[in-house]
Amino acid sequence: MPTASTRVPQQERSRATQARLLEATVECLVEHGWSGTTTTVVAARAGVSRGAQLHHYPTKAALVTAAVAHLAERRADELRTEAETLPAGPQRLDRVIDLLGAAFTGPLFVAALELWVAARTDRELREALVPLEARVGREMHRLTVGLLGVDERRPGVREAVQATLDLLRGLGVANLLSDDSSRRAALLHTWKRQLAIVLTPGDLTTEDLPPHPR
Repeated sequence: MPTASTRVPQQERSRATQARLLEATVECLVEHGWSGTTTTVVAARAGVSRGAQLHHYPTKAALVTAAVAHLAERRADELRTEAETLPAGPQRLDRVIDLLGAAFTGPLFVAALELWVAARTDRELREALVPLEARVGREMHRLTVGLLGVDERRPGVREAVQATLDLLRGLGVANLLSDDSSRRAALLHTWKRQLAIVLTPGDLTTEDLPPHPR
């Protein structure tokens, strides 16, 4: 019978196996897309036996949704850490939007987009993905409010935050097939100035607004 001392290493090995599977899943989604991301391919990339993969994640839908949830949590932690170095005052908004923009062009976004498209016609995946995306969306909204340091009780603030996330998501899609960085920078510059007016109580001067990108 396993003792307490043997259970701890077993739990650690189990967590390490899960982490390898989740990281490999995201990498496969980015490189091969939904159709090319099979459980066999993921297990091989992670260096994990098929039996171990099936033990932790018995279906492809369970594996890929767990992978997206894992990476979303990790990216949220990274954003919180990066936010600790952000300046106070008007420039903070500018930097926060840039940080969030990077999140909507990184591996997590590409992997999630693969799942969104596949879920349209895959009932099992859709049933697993819809509640996950709702939770991730709520957490991203809450994180954005915290990063910006704004009060959602003020009229228009909640809608402005959500519009920002929707805009960044759309720009991320536009950047998927070709480099859209120039148009993206111009649009975000304009949006930052409008957002500063909505989110900042009182009157703003031109000096308070984000400078035009060079």
